[in-house]
Amino acid sequence: MGPLSATAFATVVEKLRASKGMAAKADIGVAAARLGLGGASAVPVGDDCAAIPDGDGFLLLAIEGFMNEFVAGDPWFAGWCGVMVNLSDIAAMGGRPVAVVDAVWASGEDGAAPVLEGLRAASQRFGVPLVGGHTNLKTDRGQLSVAVLGRAKRLLTSFDARPGETLITAIDLRGRYREPFSNWEAATEAPAARLRGDLELLPLIAEAGLSRAAKDISQGGIVGTAAMLAECSGVGIEIDLARVPTPEGIDFARWLMSFPSYGYLLSAAPNDVPAIFSLFEARGIAAGAIGKVTTDRCVTVTSGAAREVIWDFAQRPLLGCGPSFARKENAA
Repeated sequence: MGPLSATAFATVVEKLRASKGMAAKADIGVAAARLGLGGASAVPVGDDCAAIPDGDGFLLLAIEGFMNEFVAGDPWFAGWCGVMVNLSDIAAMGGRPVAVVDAVWASGEDGAAPVLEGLRAASQRFGVPLVGGHTNLKTDRGQLSVAVLGRAKRLLTSFDARPGETLITAIDLRGRYREPFSNWEAATEAPAARLRGDLELLPLIAEAGLSRAAKDISQGGIVGTAAMLAECSGVGIEIDLARVPTPEGIDFARWLMSFPSYGYLLSAAPNDVPAIFSLFEARGIAAGAIGKVTTDRCVTVTSGAAREVIWDFAQRPLLGCGPSFARKENAA
């Protein structure tokens, strides 16, 4: 994709600045402050998982809660996503999953059935066991939360992107939108071996020392996720929109704010970029060098000569989980 027209660029910038998915990430900082969290884990609060030193590696613990309208509107897929997005969090930290637990609320067995069936299908396809949880079938609405335990030998974190590194995105474009939400669904029809092998790439990259910093692309989309990575690492990020791998025939602004079923951002030294590309491309996953890590503490998007700041951390935090937390943890 070439540079956007001036009008198209202005439209994209306006939509990114108004992104609800990005703004919602501020809730993380509110909760962390209220709970008094700051440094009990090996990786400070604000990462994809809590990382707890264990033997020669780390235990990883992640949890996801799902929007009520998503659970009500697409309950089977909500159950599937309960497993899938947690496994993505584990992979984003350089880990491999061990087991999953769930908490399901529903009005009767019929209300819970599709959610539980989606959970079971994903557990079987990804090869990660469901080992327990909590069930309440006497509530007035469906709700879902899912947690996962994993292990990592070497971590990828949100706190280790460094100025001068290249920002890489890797996304499985072999999918479609699962309307009406901006979820890019590329997993439910994929074979089990492909799903499992694709997740294995992240721990392989970590263990090979090709990258130290990564995040899975979440509800904030590519730009919102880049903002979280930048804030936690105490850096800036500049994204060249023309370099973002994009499916054909879709709205570009929507794509930048979408939640792909398989999508990651990684920060890596330029010399390591070709090796990372080869790993993803060998499995049919689109990888692109979409930008660079900077020192200016802003998230910026460019298109040709056009350049606009989407988030300036000097003006306001996003997560409120910046490098001060990392310094406290490293000093502990």
